[in-house]
Amino acid sequence: MSDEMTKEDVDGAGRELLHKFMAALNAHNAAGMDACLHFPHMRIGNGRVDVWDEPGANPMDMFERLKREDGWHSSTWDDIQLVQWGPLKAHFTLDFTRYREGGSIIGVYETLCILMLKDGKWGMHARSSYGP
Repeated sequence: MSDEMTKEDVDGAGRELLHKFMAALNAHNAAGMDACLHFPHMRIGNGRVDVWDEPGANPMDMFERLKREDGWHSSTWDDIQLVQWGPLKAHFTLDFTRYREGGSIIGVYETLCILMLKDGKWGMHARSSYGP
């Protein structure tokens, strides 16, 4: 079945997953974010490479830290582009904005996400971000 996926199928599945991830982030739902990932999961950013081996490994203070450091309230995807794809893997470039309560912008950032289809489920396996 996966060999028959079209570019539109992969793009749609990827966008659906990315929107679920963003909704979980904005709801401060770490378990919901984990549900969008495949493990081990790799995040490259801030001059570091972090590998989360299993669900729950995401730093649980993330939401409070973002609020404390920048006054973060929410984030949005501004642009989602499928740049490479196959039936089992897809690379998406993303632009996103972080906002404070009231709507002022903290920053606009670029990210590359690698999604994979494993055991019938699309999940984010790796991401490299210019956002903190």
